[in-house]
Amino acid sequence: MKTRQRYVCAECGGISPSWRGQCPRCGKWNTLAAQTVAASSAKGGLTSSASAVPPASLADHPDEGGIAAPTGLADLDRVLGGGLAPGGAILLGGEPGIGKSTLLLQLAGRLAASGRSPVYFSGEESLSQLKSRAARLKCLHPGLLAVSSTDASQAVALLSGHSPPSLLIADSVQTLHSPAAEGASGSVGQVRAVSSELVEAAKRSGTPLILVGHVTKDGQIAGPKLMEHMVDTVLYLEGERRHVFRILRVLKNRFGPTDELLVFEMREKGLAVVADPSTFFLGERDATLSGSAVVMAVEGQRPLAVEVQALAAHSYLAVEVQALAAHSYLGIPRRTALGVDQGRLHLLLAVLEKRLGVHLGQSDIYAKLGGGLSMRDPGLDLGLAAAILSSFHDRPLPTGAVFWGEVDLGGRIRPVSGHDMRLKQAKRLGYGPLFFPRPGKGAQGVSDLTALHSALFS
Repeated sequence: MKTRQRYVCAECGGISPSWRGQCPRCGKWNTLAAQTVAASSAKGGLTSSASAVPPASLADHPDEGGIAAPTGLADLDRVLGGGLAPGGAILLGGEPGIGKSTLLLQLAGRLAASGRSPVYFSGEESLSQLKSRAARLKCLHPGLLAVSSTDASQAVALLSGHSPPSLLIADSVQTLHSPAAEGASGSVGQVRAVSSELVEAAKRSGTPLILVGHVTKDGQIAGPKLMEHMVDTVLYLEGERRHVFRILRVLKNRFGPTDELLVFEMREKGLAVVADPSTFFLGERDATLSGSAVVMAVEGQRPLAVEVQALAAHSYLAVEVQALAAHSYLGIPRRTALGVDQGRLHLLLAVLEKRLGVHLGQSDIYAKLGGGLSMRDPGLDLGLAAAILSSFHDRPLPTGAVFWGEVDLGGRIRPVSGHDMRLKQAKRLGYGPLFFPRPGKGAQGVSDLTALHSALFS
């Protein structure tokens, strides 16, 4: 059979008839690798020696009947959609030192204590290091099995054996090496080959698989994007290493919702679930300071009271929703945002200048979320605007005030998702007064920035 050569992108799987330095599909550089395939027939059609597979009716197809196994943490089961699905592949990403290995070693210890046989396959630590850390975390158990190796074929052999483990944790996929691909461990081709081999073996054996992935400097999981498409669930553990909290987010989930999150607190004996994180991120907030506002934000299905801060030059920057404005001594005023989208900050400053006549064009503006959080909830807009105005006038906001709502370019306050959830949580926590979008004509709430300004500073 005649063959021809094509070039396949190791990042996105795109195909090019000739080699290029840049993939025409995803734009990545030096990712095209040669691949030999069967040439097309003389008529231009595809050649295949396999017979056509008739389509099957989904309604008549028998169910697999797989039941997700609980992890021992009810909150983690909720995030995963019921627990560890048979043959399900999970990819866990996060910054170095954020607690990925700690969380997974605790999970393996819980499973071992419940009579199951998890295997922790580590390409980064020796067995002595793993034992020492498991002892410190109080999760050392005779049923907790471990392998220290960088050979991915050994992990595949464990999954393909007569008695596969109840869970295989591969930490991390960038340290493992597959003989089926060229290049050093961690290269795009190696990460792709290792991931595909482990996922295929896990599907065949029905063993849940957890892959640990490193992240790049811009926060993306390292390796080809195709790796995230191979797995069933993508989790991301984030937070500041200098803070005690960690947030586990669900970015993709074929077995449950994708808008869930779980808050952990880093303690001496490992990560502990924060049962009620509703006010956990406020810390020791001083409500008498200007430039600080509390926002009832929603992350996943959880309403959280967070502090938005904004500071301009000589004003104080608080941990809640705060804003500060002062004359800039720079040629170009500085705009800095931590935890909130900087583009939304620029947009909001322009709306305040246009609709309220607040002159912020020559002021340095600094805005951040307290506790090292990072959110993109549009409901932060109203609290951030209140914090900026509070800093501008150097007057603190009313004690107990809480905000949520989206600000549009006309200065109007628009409703955001989860309004009833936010309102119920704010009342449960005893906040007041409440500032939120007016749901209808004659209803309670603020309609625009002018009404907000009058209510706060008239």
